[in-house]
Amino acid sequence: MEPRIDYANVAPDAAKAMWGLEQYVHGCGLEPSLLELVKFRASQINGCAFCIDMHSKDARAQGETEQRLYALSAWRETPFFSARERAALAWTEAVTNIAQTNVPDEVYELARQHIDEKELVNLTLAIVAINGWNRLAVSFRKEPGTYQPAKRT
Repeated sequence: MEPRIDYANVAPDAAKAMWGLEQYVHGCGLEPSLLELVKFRASQINGCAFCIDMHSKDARAQGETEQRLYALSAWRETPFFSARERAALAWTEAVTNIAQTNVPDEVYELARQHIDEKELVNLTLAIVAINGWNRLAVSFRKEPGTYQPAKRT
């Protein structure tokens, strides 16, 4: 697929606004490993090849295992994820698929068993952010494979 629009160059203030949300999410106190799982899972659901590539690389750079990344789309069927991660993944799927799920009460109750109120707001903002990035990358055909994670210091 051919890239369509380089949205960051065409509308730099829009990209800056998205980065503002992303910076908030990164500083909100949620575990970086949890955030990468959420970003990777939402990107799988949305079929965003660029973001799948990016977040698999970022997760690996943070020490995530290949086994867990390969199994993420079938997380319910594996023993590889903690109860907190499972609650966050269920929340991620429900919020990402909001038109189909309307975020059911049982998913909310599961999330609240493992995630406090402020964390749930922050997790939801992380899901909002990745869904926004997915929509930009898919709509404008951002080329997968070009992203390189920052060097760890």
